[in-house]
Amino acid sequence: MVLSELASRASARFTSHKTGAMVAEGRTTVGGPRLILASPTSYMNVSGRPVAALQKFYKVEPARIIVVHDELDIPFDAVKLKLGGGHGGHNGLRDIIAAIGTGDFIRVRVGIGRPPGRQAAADFVLRDFSSTERPMLPNLLADAADAVELIAAEGLVAAQLRFHTSAG
Repeated sequence: MVLSELASRASARFTSHKTGAMVAEGRTTVGGPRLILASPTSYMNVSGRPVAALQKFYKVEPARIIVVHDELDIPFDAVKLKLGGGHGGHNGLRDIIAAIGTGDFIRVRVGIGRPPGRQAAADFVLRDFSSTERPMLPNLLADAADAVELIAAEGLVAAQLRFHTSAG
C-alpha cells in the first residue's frame, strides 16, 4: 500500500520485471532522487530471491535498499526507521537477509500493533484493517511514504529526526 502511494506520487506505473517483482520507477518531486519501487510477486515469506535479483540488476548496495514492512511491535499508526538489525521473527525480513547475505539495509517499519487477545500473529497480519483503523490508514500510509522520500532525499538520520520525535 505504501508503494502504491509512492508510485502515485511519482506518476509511475508498476510493470512486471524479470526479477520476479512488479517495478515502478520515477521521482516523487521535481529534481528529487530516482526511486525504484519494487513489490515481489512471490509470497512475502519468500521475498528474498526477488530482492536479491533486483539488487543485482540495479547494482544497489544493501545500505541503499529500503524495505517497507509491517511491524507488530510498533503501535498502529506509527512509523519507525532503522538501518540493519535482525529479522525479529518477521519471515519476509528473514528471507531477504538470507538472500542478500546481510541485514544492513534500511527498514521503514509500519506499525500495526499486536493482535488482540490470543489471536495468532499470522492471522492478525493477514486480516483487513478494523473499522477503527481504517480512518487512520491514509495518514499512516502517507507517513510511511514520506519517510521513504525523506530517506532517499536527505538520508536516514534526517528521516529519523522527523519521525522519531513527538512532533513527527
